[in-house]
Amino acid sequence: MRRTIARRLHESYSEAVHVTATRVVDAEELFAAVDEASDRHGLDLSLSDAILLAVSETLARHPSFNATFEDGTHRVYEEHNLGYGVDIEAGLVAPVLADVGSLSIAEVHRRRTSLVDRVLAGDYDTADLRGGTFTVSNLGPLGVDSFTPVINPPEVAILGVNSVRERAVRAEEGSDDVAFRRHLPLDLSFDHRVVDGADAGRFLRTLAGLIQAPEDLFEV
Repeated sequence: MRRTIARRLHESYSEAVHVTATRVVDAEELFAAVDEASDRHGLDLSLSDAILLAVSETLARHPSFNATFEDGTHRVYEEHNLGYGVDIEAGLVAPVLADVGSLSIAEVHRRRTSLVDRVLAGDYDTADLRGGTFTVSNLGPLGVDSFTPVINPPEVAILGVNSVRERAVRAEEGSDDVAFRRHLPLDLSFDHRVVDGADAGRFLRTLAGLIQAPEDLFEV
């Protein structure tokens, strides 16, 4: 596995032109929406479930990122097949959750937890790792504030999710009162051969808007 990881990382850095853009997003409303949806569905939903949904909706609005670049061809896909980074003893793998755009928050949770459990138990094969169109890697639980995610070839982008931190902000506009709100740093690595920095900025702006106002993500 380490040889495979080394080969793919070398392939990624040898071929893709890596650039990383960072944005810190107020996630307080997203946490509230996750708690409300957990109560409604009777499930212990997580921030990861919500992020996957938000990423899928962002990809629907910025389809050039839901793509691969191989043999000089930029292929854009209709389904959002999201790789999800899982740390196992032998190294990092990214099993794929298929067609996330068609799923509710409860369905994303069930599929993600089932897939992660199987991977951690070693009950998976190469078919579970194929067909991804975009990848999400979450190092937040390990206390990481920022990192440079490596694109999973032949995909064109990957989102790094970092540790949630409280920040002091104005309680209300024009007020001197201070409130502490949870913020989420995000790192988007993209292949500059395929998409530009402005495209990445717009992608992160859309994703930030969905995280800050997540009501539409939890309709089903």
